[in-house]
Amino acid sequence: MKPNTTAFNIALAGCLLFCTTRKAEQLLHIMPRICVKADANLLIVMAHIYERNGRREELKKLQRHIDEACNLTDIQFRQFYNCLLTCHLKFGDLDSASNMVLEMLRKAKDARNSLAVATCVLEAARNDNRAFTARISGPNLSQNEPEGSHKDRLIEHQIISYEEFSRDRNFVKLGNEAKEVLLSLLAKLQTQVELITTEHGILQPTEKIYVKLVKAFLEAGKLKDLARFLIKAEKEDSPVSNDDSALVHVIKSCISLGWLDQAHDLLDEMRFAGVRTGSSVYASLLKAYCKANRLREVTSLLRDAQKAGIQLDSSCYDTLIQSRVLQQDTQGALDLFKEMKEAKIPGGGNPEFEQLVEGCAGNAEAGLMAKLLREIREGQKLDSGVHDWNNVIHFFCKKRLMADAEKALAKMRSLGHTPNAQTFHSMVTGYAAIGGKYIEVTELWGEMKSLASSAPIKFDQELLDSLLYTFVRGGFFVRANEVVNMMEKGNMFIDKYKYRTLYLKYHKTLYKGKTPKFQTESQLKKREAALSFKKWIGIC
Repeated sequence: MKPNTTAFNIALAGCLLFCTTRKAEQLLHIMPRICVKADANLLIVMAHIYERNGRREELKKLQRHIDEACNLTDIQFRQFYNCLLTCHLKFGDLDSASNMVLEMLRKAKDARNSLAVATCVLEAARNDNRAFTARISGPNLSQNEPEGSHKDRLIEHQIISYEEFSRDRNFVKLGNEAKEVLLSLLAKLQTQVELITTEHGILQPTEKIYVKLVKAFLEAGKLKDLARFLIKAEKEDSPVSNDDSALVHVIKSCISLGWLDQAHDLLDEMRFAGVRTGSSVYASLLKAYCKANRLREVTSLLRDAQKAGIQLDSSCYDTLIQSRVLQQDTQGALDLFKEMKEAKIPGGGNPEFEQLVEGCAGNAEAGLMAKLLREIREGQKLDSGVHDWNNVIHFFCKKRLMADAEKALAKMRSLGHTPNAQTFHSMVTGYAAIGGKYIEVTELWGEMKSLASSAPIKFDQELLDSLLYTFVRGGFFVRANEVVNMMEKGNMFIDKYKYRTLYLKYHKTLYKGKTPKFQTESQLKKREAALSFKKWIGIC
């Protein structure tokens, strides 16, 4: 009996929720052999699998089917484009990711304009027909059947009697339960969508994607591209005040993090693009420069503020005067005081901005700025090159070209990229497919242990299960016990029945006789490891 599309969807969704995504991809490869036809749910589940495993090219191929499908819901569209956007970020393709966001904003703006026009037309038509509707609604209401009676009859028709259930040879009840299970699994997948939302059926980016894009641009040092993207986004999105735009929030975040050069560069890009901003950003950057005792940058920033027509407040002059006094530049301090008095600058400063910065520094919620600060401080820098090399290694392992896979892995290491769990899983499964490459797998395990002791790398259940299977198949029980210990420390599930069956198939007669009187230390260690593994799987 072959599984239908619903059963296949349940298996794949279960793999996703239990983080066994590489096993899910292996299941996708057998789809043509068991003649499973893809439906809308299966397309979205495939997108999740490709995104988790870093298969960006497969996602791009899938996009054509998604765009041409006519029965997808808004939630399904949102899930697919969330996967595609996440994959762009994984690979460090900031141009594609930012273009996707701008395209969403552009389409949302067009849709809002069209919706506004349609609403006006609909309202006018409703006003014209209101009197006519009032005249005909009264007489006909009593002649029609009660509201909801048709629906009740449909529900009664769908209920299966006991006799019909007893004669049910097509497993209708089981099929309905399977559909309910699939819906519950898909609902859990929907909660993982963070980068895109929908409003009236229109895809729109969330603050989360802005935060991730800004962080990626800053880490890559692409300040001009970041400023250009945020300025375009402001034009496409709803207009806001100069002191509340996304770019201003990014500049303020850079100041709070002490990235003063990046903040100054972004401020210059705003000025060159003709985007005006308030005095609060200049004031905050000026105070940060004074605190860092960078007088040359202070002079440059004052010149920029004058060119932009920005009038600084009294708190800025107070900070500048204090900085001059600390530098024992008394004449400079007096000149600043005279300039402040001649300009008749009122007191008061910018308490709102100071409060915002202090709140963000204390991990308080303050909109986009607080989220960006938290993402940069807590998040780890993304190595996008790892995903490119993982795809290369996966291709060679899939074709069983392990010599080429080893060369790719060596090149990956020489370029400074650290292999991750997906890299090792591809290599282990490739060696297992060829057979007999247990020494090579043992070397990989040694590298994994050294990485785990020196770096915060996480090995998942799929990888460790593949290693354990390979070691038990080859009779390497010392290494197998080490893998078991690591899995048990991580509270991972281990299928003991599978390994008991595997042991009885290939090592049933191993160490069944009496203990030899003479054996080396290595032989004794191997024997003890095998007996310990037998005891663990429940074979006395």
